[in-house]
Amino acid sequence: MGPENSNYRNLNENPCSMCMPMGAILPFKGIEEAMVVLHGSQGCSTYMRRHIAEHFNEPVDVGSSALNEKGTVYGGEGNLKKALDNIIKVYQPKLIGVLTTCLAETIGEDIRRITTDYLAERGLEDLAIVPAATPGYGGNHPEGYFLAVRSIVETLTGETGTHAKVNIIIPNISPADVRELKRILQLMEVDYVLLPDISDTLDRPYEKPYTKIAKGGTKIADIKAMGGAAATIQMGITMADELSPGKYLAERFGVPLFNLPIPIGVDNTDLFINTLSNITGKPCPDGLKHERGRLLDAMIDSHKYNFQGRSVVFGEPELVYAVAKTCFENGIFPLVVASGSKNDRLGKLLEREIELAPEKPVILNEADFTQIREKSKAAGVNVAIGHSDGRYLTEKEGIPLVRLGFPIHDRVGGQRLLSVGYTGTAMLLDRITNTLLENKYKTYRSVMKEKYFRDSKQRIAGAK
Repeated sequence: MGPENSNYRNLNENPCSMCMPMGAILPFKGIEEAMVVLHGSQGCSTYMRRHIAEHFNEPVDVGSSALNEKGTVYGGEGNLKKALDNIIKVYQPKLIGVLTTCLAETIGEDIRRITTDYLAERGLEDLAIVPAATPGYGGNHPEGYFLAVRSIVETLTGETGTHAKVNIIIPNISPADVRELKRILQLMEVDYVLLPDISDTLDRPYEKPYTKIAKGGTKIADIKAMGGAAATIQMGITMADELSPGKYLAERFGVPLFNLPIPIGVDNTDLFINTLSNITGKPCPDGLKHERGRLLDAMIDSHKYNFQGRSVVFGEPELVYAVAKTCFENGIFPLVVASGSKNDRLGKLLEREIELAPEKPVILNEADFTQIREKSKAAGVNVAIGHSDGRYLTEKEGIPLVRLGFPIHDRVGGQRLLSVGYTGTAMLLDRITNTLLENKYKTYRSVMKEKYFRDSKQRIAGAK
């Protein structure tokens, strides 16, 4: 079926995505000694840092230029420069990301000019400032995420000598997923630059003394040298070219681009491993082959339960595609595939799987949970896979939710959920299968009573 949207209702009720600057904050948290400031009202940064901190269970600092009525009328340049002064005084960062909000963009603030003037006025040669225009109405958080990564690459990467490193550009996945990708790269002895690296910064170990900026993150020197890499692997097949950091590196510096899905599922992980082997000439190690075999065994073990699953998958387009394809691989046929983004690539990428599926899914673009609920109920969905806002489906329709993605606010450990690679896929599959089993046994007696006792009683009464 073709993609649908809910624009005819002229409103977004219970949205399935968040605003652009929310996503743009996250990549800056994956760069060494970096801070981020929002040019806008105080409430924007307060809301976003609370939202992010509640998911990762980590302190998340986001500065604000605290635009007020005066700044709105006469311009907020002074506010932004004062905010940058305070950020430098308190945090001493090596890099500051400057993001706009609805208010700053509406009054026409030119943050690129303001930040350029600021560096010249203060004589700050060792500080990097990365501006990015991210009005809340300009898109949603997955687009803000990739826009920020591209802005980082455009600002920092320059001409450099060629080297053998492989650029790995990743979407918004959990710190546990990032650690797993790094483990795979190390097993294959790949020399790499991974951007952004939130594996420690947004899931830091407890230690004293407390540092205002978490240790870890992609090194700025490595980002500057990305233009000389042997290749770029970008996990961003649903993103538009103008948001693609890998596309910029290919066009500006001639770095070969391999645009791949997130390695969730057998096919997607095979593609990632094989691409690494083709680029580096290094074979897949035996350890990874054994992990693949264990995943195949897990798929066989659980298929007698999974074939009964009919899923709705929702969230960020990159994650939705990878998870939906994994569901197709395991017979948990997705009947509703939904994203809050305006994205026409999702349905096209799943065309082959949809063609082979016995039941055709509904593809929803720019969806909200009211629409997702309606389609899921009509299709007879019995498991939902996505972030914790999907608990609405459980509350209203009794559809159990497998929590995955961002944000997860009603459970702890969202930052430790592992879903990528062969091992992560097996863990995700176990979570889905066990959710199906739990729901089956929870409702088994009531379903049987309804089916075999009340129905037969009504038929007998009707016959009389």
